[in-house]
Amino acid sequence: MNNLNTFTKGLLKENPVFVSLLGMCPTLAVTTGAFNGLGMGLSTTFVLICSNLVICLLRKAIPAQVKLPCYIVIIATFVTLIQFLLHGFVPSLYTSLGAFLELITVNCIILGRAEMFASKNGPVASVLDGAGMGLGFTLALFLMGSVREIFGSGTWLGLTVPGMTGHTMSLFVMPAGGFFVLGLLIAVVCKLSSRKPPKKMGCAGCPNASACSAKCEEA
Repeated sequence: MNNLNTFTKGLLKENPVFVSLLGMCPTLAVTTGAFNGLGMGLSTTFVLICSNLVICLLRKAIPAQVKLPCYIVIIATFVTLIQFLLHGFVPSLYTSLGAFLELITVNCIILGRAEMFASKNGPVASVLDGAGMGLGFTLALFLMGSVREIFGSGTWLGLTVPGMTGHTMSLFVMPAGGFFVLGLLIAVVCKLSSRKPPKKMGCAGCPNASACSAKCEEA
């Protein structure tokens, strides 16, 4: 796989939210506003890139028996760093994200890329993979936050949207609205990427078909 494909796959084809359905907790919790979604996405991207690079460089020095604890320590280091940066420079975003900022440490997107990619590839590919997946995650959160903020609050990035005053629907800023918007965006992404639902294969596609046939014959 070349570097361009490594970077771009996370944007749409293997988008961690719309395709892999990972990171659902922050995706649904912090996307009541576009700014919150953008902040969470970029914070996660920073941690992804940095942790992928360090894990890649240390992959031969980390014993297989303690890989997961080592990964968590490395990831938690960069999460702490981004917390300090947000707390110092963007305190309003730091307050809005709350505990979800700390939970980046155990985000399955980051742990998954560390195990599946960074631990098996070189530094350049690992950084590009982290950047692509992180920006794909950021795009998903920003789109969800934008839709929910516009229709739920009548604003976008804090600016009033013309024509939405008095026509907002509080459903969009509620948990149910998050699931609704997520489903719509997944449908759009599937349409754009020409993804088709799996076909029903019946008994022929079942791995236990032979066992079932044997039982039927005995009966």
